[in-house]
Amino acid sequence: MALAPRVVVVHRRTELEELTARHGTRGQVAFFLTSRGLDLDELEERHRANQAAIDEVTRAVPLDWRRGTVERGDLDRFLFAPEDLVVIVGQDGLVANVAKYLDGQPVIGINPDPRRNPGVLVRHAPAAAGALLRGSGTIEQRTMVEASTDDGQHLLALNEIYLGHSSHQTARYLLTAPGSPAEHQASSGLIVASGTGSTGWCRSTWQERRSPLVLPLPTERRLLWFVREAWPSPSTGVGATEGELNDVSLEIEVETDGLVAFGDGIESDRLALDWGQTVRIGAAARQLRLVV
Repeated sequence: MALAPRVVVVHRRTELEELTARHGTRGQVAFFLTSRGLDLDELEERHRANQAAIDEVTRAVPLDWRRGTVERGDLDRFLFAPEDLVVIVGQDGLVANVAKYLDGQPVIGINPDPRRNPGVLVRHAPAAAGALLRGSGTIEQRTMVEASTDDGQHLLALNEIYLGHSSHQTARYLLTAPGSPAEHQASSGLIVASGTGSTGWCRSTWQERRSPLVLPLPTERRLLWFVREAWPSPSTGVGATEGELNDVSLEIEVETDGLVAFGDGIESDRLALDWGQTVRIGAAARQLRLVV
């Protein structure tokens, strides 16, 4: 007999919960905020909206289905099963946090606060959860980015992967980009972004330098890459600072100890890179299956 589906609700602690954990009591939180000219009422309103959304999603799960819940800080210790349906309640960034832990599970993004969250990835109201769990939505396959090293390490990201120095000093490396000769570079690092990431860090870089490149769509396997603040010198060049990746990879040979690669802005989950190590960054075989 087949197992009933399992719905896993993913959430993160609210600002109020974070502050209460830090200061001990709500009274202390109120004192802390008041001393800085801030108001507890707004945080309580956001907390209530988030909890109400979680409660509504939980009530929408059929009684004979299995259930699970996981907080963002526990994702690296949670085992998702192949048959899970994943419901993410929170901001768009939480979807990116979860994506790298999944392998084909459908993801439903629930927006608890449309006044504050753009809803690029958390597209649905809590009231829509029941119908979506029963299959009323369609699946959008979103391209992800992967970094792999010559010693077998791998890193996945939904928006972008950044490679640079861990302390934001100058990063030195040998860059081999499609259609360009290998070039020694000194820079503030580089990013490789997907179409999903083209609404964030990638877009700001693209817009600031007035790049002629066309931003990719979230479902395209085409990626964009940008080198940040490349420095010309007798030994380093600036000939290859942006481009596209169409099912090919960017290759970086590390020429400085202390470089790292991390995805979606999460520096704590990173690859540590040493002198002489080679990293390849391109479109991942794995994709995010987003219910739209």
